[in-house]
Amino acid sequence: MKAIFKDLKVLDLSSVLAGPSVATFFAELGATVVKIENKKTGGDVTRTWRTAGEPKDASVSAYWSSINYKKEVHLLDYSNPQERQFVYDLIPSQDVIIMNFKEGDDKKFGLDPATLFSMNSRLIIGEIYGFITNPSRVAYDVVLQAETGFMSINGEKNASPLKMPVAMMDILAAHQLKEAILCALYEREKTGKGALVKCSLEKAGIASLANQASNYLMTGVIPKAQGSLHPNIAPYGEVMQCKDGGQIVLAIGSDRQFDSLVKALQLDSLSSDIRFQENTARLQNREELYKLLTAAFSQYETSEIMQIFEKENIPAGKVKTLDEVLESPLGKTMTLEEIVENTISKRLSSVAFEYINQES
Repeated sequence: MKAIFKDLKVLDLSSVLAGPSVATFFAELGATVVKIENKKTGGDVTRTWRTAGEPKDASVSAYWSSINYKKEVHLLDYSNPQERQFVYDLIPSQDVIIMNFKEGDDKKFGLDPATLFSMNSRLIIGEIYGFITNPSRVAYDVVLQAETGFMSINGEKNASPLKMPVAMMDILAAHQLKEAILCALYEREKTGKGALVKCSLEKAGIASLANQASNYLMTGVIPKAQGSLHPNIAPYGEVMQCKDGGQIVLAIGSDRQFDSLVKALQLDSLSSDIRFQENTARLQNREELYKLLTAAFSQYETSEIMQIFEKENIPAGKVKTLDEVLESPLGKTMTLEEIVENTISKRLSSVAFEYINQES
């Protein structure tokens, strides 16, 4: 990837996932990133978030490694004025500062926006926090998944609310903060002035409810959990099991695609069946359709039916385990590795776009 930000200097004063992942994004694209962790609390708490299989004596965990890359890391005691001076000395030369202090701690340590701007008026300060409605609340991802509605619509029908298996609220907020910082950098090119940009996990989560929000806003019907099933399209999200135990998820988004699906499964008669001719009818008769598809899929090997689907442009995907994904050629090209404090640190690239200069 092109080093787009090779002249940019970023000071990462954040911890856990959202803020550090933003700093890592800039580091991957060439920025010089210095990360400060609070020595008094043992550094970033994610250093200790180890899975059962990780060595206990490693200084950094896999979790920490996932969102910290190519950073010059320092552990300092913020309450010690002499150690804090190290941070102050960096500020005049920085372009971007990312932080997520507990409410009031930025002022306590003399790192509030007003103080920072007095040292460097061109700074872009990116603040990330949990609740916009109550900034003093302790905010962990699962709490935000619950309070922004995601847990109520995630999981199987009639089952307990379920959180997503990654810290999705942090990830969504991180993307919002990246966009805000990029906007501020663009504006600074025109005005020469810095800016304070702020993002809460709470607002980022609500902003990402997308079609589920519109479904409610336009119909008044409260969305409910229904597994992987799409509330507006069928069969979309149905997971089908093949003869060899492999699983395939369907994503049939049009009547034409449905016709291709049933033809590939040798169920041609379903195309003219009034219960399934149109999407609205398929939604109403979803359970009956599922039973018919289940019987058909049980006659095929996973690789066999996927080859047919790919040939006929039928949208479907094999349900892969993480080892299948990460050991694939693409997964391997996205894996990054470095030595951090005598620990081999591995992570996936957070940059998923291609940057191609126009030929001169």
